[in-house]
Amino acid sequence: MTNQELILEAKKARERAYTPYSHFKVGAALLTKSGKIYHGCNIENAAYTPTNCAERTAFFKAVYDGEREFAKIAIVGGADGADTDELCAPCGVCRQVMMEFCNPEEFQIILANGEDNYLELSLKELLPYGFGPKNLAHVES
Repeated sequence: MTNQELILEAKKARERAYTPYSHFKVGAALLTKSGKIYHGCNIENAAYTPTNCAERTAFFKAVYDGEREFAKIAIVGGADGADTDELCAPCGVCRQVMMEFCNPEEFQIILANGEDNYLELSLKELLPYGFGPKNLAHVES
């Protein structure tokens, strides 16, 4: 799947965002290593803390379905679902979720505001000193 195709999938996901408070809609399209796509959108809550980001929505859906190997994710965001000049990067909590399931040197994150205007980075570039499962390898269970 090309980056442009994945970005279009993220835009479709953004249309389902529930954002009655911020009106900032985010969509994500997560590609598994087997080629399956999981969509996610942000879902707001009046209490704010229970709000869930698009990236985590996609990851949690995939993990629920038994997926554990991921290739890349495309993320688009904008006020009222419109494309903007700014790129929408994942928050720290979403980066940490990615760190749980992805190899930081291999997993690619596409920040886009259009099919031809995007930035592709590795998780390691966005979270250079991330804490993940390998940090706990010495702990006995």
